[in-house]
Amino acid sequence: MGHGHHIEIKQEQYTFSPKTKRFTIILMVLGLVLAGIGIANLNNDSHSTATEHKTEANANVHDSHGKDASAHGDHAAAASHDEPAEHGNVPNEQFGPRAEYHSLNKPATTRIFANLLVAGYFFLMISLAALFWYAIQYVANAGWSAAIKRVPEAVMTFIPVPLIVILVVLFLDKNNIYHWAHYEHLHLKPEDAGYDKILDGKSGFLNSTLLFAFPAILVTIWYLLSRKLRSLSIQEDSASKGDVSFFKKSIRYSATFAVIFGFTISIIVWLLIMSVDSHWYSTIFGIYNFITHWVSAITIMAIIILYLKKEGYFGIVTAEHMHDLGKFMFAFTVFWAYVWLSQYLLIWYAQIPEEMYYYQIRWEEYHYNFIINFALCFCVPFLGLLMRSAKRNPVVMTVIGIILILGHYHDVWFMVFPGVFGPGMQIGLLEIGTFLFFSGVFLFWVFTALTKRGLIAVNHPYLEESVYHDTGV
Repeated sequence: MGHGHHIEIKQEQYTFSPKTKRFTIILMVLGLVLAGIGIANLNNDSHSTATEHKTEANANVHDSHGKDASAHGDHAAAASHDEPAEHGNVPNEQFGPRAEYHSLNKPATTRIFANLLVAGYFFLMISLAALFWYAIQYVANAGWSAAIKRVPEAVMTFIPVPLIVILVVLFLDKNNIYHWAHYEHLHLKPEDAGYDKILDGKSGFLNSTLLFAFPAILVTIWYLLSRKLRSLSIQEDSASKGDVSFFKKSIRYSATFAVIFGFTISIIVWLLIMSVDSHWYSTIFGIYNFITHWVSAITIMAIIILYLKKEGYFGIVTAEHMHDLGKFMFAFTVFWAYVWLSQYLLIWYAQIPEEMYYYQIRWEEYHYNFIINFALCFCVPFLGLLMRSAKRNPVVMTVIGIILILGHYHDVWFMVFPGVFGPGMQIGLLEIGTFLFFSGVFLFWVFTALTKRGLIAVNHPYLEESVYHDTGV
């Protein structure tokens, strides 16, 4: 099914329309209002009034602090930020299917910082995934995507904003978000009460120095490489027709970034997210997080492209390009479910207490969130994008895309909040407001970045191939 007509290639300059700008500002203002109401109601939140949750356990089961379940609960009730009382919900050291967990009393401000961590991490990873997508197009020598390369270029410029948010959160409230960080400053010895063998064994990696150093250094390196790739793209725009020197340099820098990013992204995931459940670990948690944000980034790019086409831009972008983006959304939705199920089944089958705790609390105390997460991240996008026609329908793509993004934001929330607070938390106005505010900031930033370049990479050597791209039957 080839194109039966000539497509004219000409430069387009995006203008950030007042209507679109107003929409992003409304998102920000609405987000701030809802978050403000949520903050004002923190003292009345269900977590503050909830009765402490505790599971039934074997009479002789002890937690990793060497205390029985009732003593552990009493200890937690008396704990504060400055007392060596509580380091989080932990499984027992005895082989078996049960673990002890209970609500953790945290300052009201910790919920604010935890939301900032979720939002900052989500949008940071989306920006990085867009950069990785951009680099992979060069490494794979892909031609079809040349027509839409300006969108990931704009998205990846957002990287510094969420990084700053995350570093501020870590500086102000790491001891309440990460149980191991609270434990770290106690400097307990094996003979001391409250000594934690597991956390002490992980202290070579889980420590405050690396918590700040790795995200700051690695993300800075990735961002500098993104700046270099964007600089090469700008120079290519000004080069003479047929000059492929900047294209070849882009391939080399993209390959460099892809290798560095591929080997180091899991470090950021382990430190910022997996260590929230400080006794737990998973060898595929890094790829699980990457796929969550990879499919989210592709979805966001697809929605932005559909919006730009609706506004009369991207005349060279056809249904073929959207079909391919839809196939990416569909394929990596399936891959997300595969990794999600693989992690769950392996942990369920092995019955190792340190691993089981992660799913036990989320299934037993966040049962509806567990089901909603799977429905939004897999069931709805899988069924919605299954048909070929759906991938070519802008309305279907947009609606399914929004549901998918909401699902994966909830996925990140679901990774963080049970580990930070224990049972009893739910999504409220603060969570909704934080998401809306960051979404508004993100869109405002990306659309502003789009105005600074022509939308068409007119000197890209594969542009004509992209213009006449055909997915076939």
